Amino acid sequence: MKNNNYSARLMPRRKFLELGLKGGVAIAVTPPLLSHMMSCSGPSGPVGPGLDMDKATLDRVIARALRHGGDFADVYLEDRNSRQIIMEESRLESGLYGISQGAGVRVIAGDKTGYAYTEEITEENLMRAADIASYVARSGSKSIAPVNIAQTSRETFNTVQTPLEDIVDSQRIDIMERANQAALDYDSRIRMAKIDYYDQVRSRVIATSEGVYLRDSLPLLFFIVETMGDDGTSRHMSRERISEHSGFELFDKSSPEDVARSAARESIAMLDAEDAPAGMMDVVMENGWGGVLIHEAVGHPLEADNIARGIGAFTGKVGEKVATDVFTMVDDGSIPNYRGTIDFDDEGTQARRNVLIDKGVLKGYMTDVLSANQLNLERTGNGRRESFRNYPIPRMTNTFIEPGDSAPEDILADTGSGLYVQSLSGGSVNSVTGMFNFTCREAYLIENGRKTTPVKGATLIGSCLGVISSIDAVGNDLDFGPGICGKGQMAEVTAGQPSLRIRGINVGGSR
Repeated sequence: MKNNNYSARLMPRRKFLELGLKGGVAIAVTPPLLSHMMSCSGPSGPVGPGLDMDKATLDRVIARALRHGGDFADVYLEDRNSRQIIMEESRLESGLYGISQGAGVRVIAGDKTGYAYTEEITEENLMRAADIASYVARSGSKSIAPVNIAQTSRETFNTVQTPLEDIVDSQRIDIMERANQAALDYDSRIRMAKIDYYDQVRSRVIATSEGVYLRDSLPLLFFIVETMGDDGTSRHMSRERISEHSGFELFDKSSPEDVARSAARESIAMLDAEDAPAGMMDVVMENGWGGVLIHEAVGHPLEADNIARGIGAFTGKVGEKVATDVFTMVDDGSIPNYRGTIDFDDEGTQARRNVLIDKGVLKGYMTDVLSANQLNLERTGNGRRESFRNYPIPRMTNTFIEPGDSAPEDILADTGSGLYVQSLSGGSVNSVTGMFNFTCREAYLIENGRKTTPVKGATLIGSCLGVISSIDAVGNDLDFGPGICGKGQMAEVTAGQPSLRIRGINVGGSR
């Protein structure tokens, strides 16, 4: 199924630049950036200056957007306030405070999407954006009659005890100094620590031609510790991260010292690593961030935009057996406070639990408004955008493998030889073919059912259908790790899995 998607950015002084792009035309635009302070006080409170546009104006914008035809239109307003502080080699290296605001108007007509955005929220600019979106998505057919917007309710899954707005920078720096000291105190071979603190509050307003009107404020905290171990002959860089949609209380649940010591432990453990062997072998993966393999190799091919185009390993396979009986995969945007959690997606659809593969049987895909219409499926609450500069596309939220019945120690003991993967780093996947490769940052040989020698340079190579058809044991120890997902746009996600075993996967190594 063909998709024709167009985006535009408004230019000052009504100057329009027409650019030839693959699949269509984009019109670029841009008034001066509107910088200001932001005020956010939760889902029912104010959501930031400029986002208080009245409903009657938004109704007029939506009606304008549909004047050349269309099946759906929406207006998205956003205000974002962010802060990043970096400490390296025990010194504060940089601090960045960011403020941005803008709005976008989208029109969907059949398979076509017209989208335009502005960095200055005024009725005039929104009307111009509506004109552009309407023009590029024009269908010539009669448009739907928009429903006047009205306040809409959605269940909330994110709670805040200590708002980020109430925290002063000295408190943030204290957390960073504690982590830095804990890392350096772990072992004399820890020669360097880097601490990256990031928080933001994103406020948004969503109004649609279906009458939906939603507003909320979503805090986010992301804390990263990187350490380098050096024993004079070898070095190893490691990383540990925590992140939630929550307030400063995150550090009551996960202390900065624990985060730092976890990173330092890996840096020291891998100093004795030998070159990894290559070949087909059994792989046991530890619980937690190892779930990124399934996120990449299986999650992306289950996003419905490619399915709507008729491409991808899972196209046309709903109801078919695609994995082993022990494999159940879920995407759930409603887990309280997780990094991928959203009360509603960026189209206004309620976040929910979506079972994608149930005991090996493919049950469904992750959809947004466009792909759901194209495939005649329900909207699953996965229409997400990086910012007001982007229109929504199907994206994961918190994606994980359901826990099984096996004890993790039994899975290891039952594996005569192979590779034990404790942490993955970078990797790539082709969402059309499902082929992937991932680098193992921390891995060990398995010998006689025991984790033994640390190894470096190991990569996992395979296909999405191949890997989930080879998982024969799943542990009862589900855990999660936070991440940043790239798909043309960045998205906050969480990936999770219990301990599991893959019976036979190609491992790349150097011996």
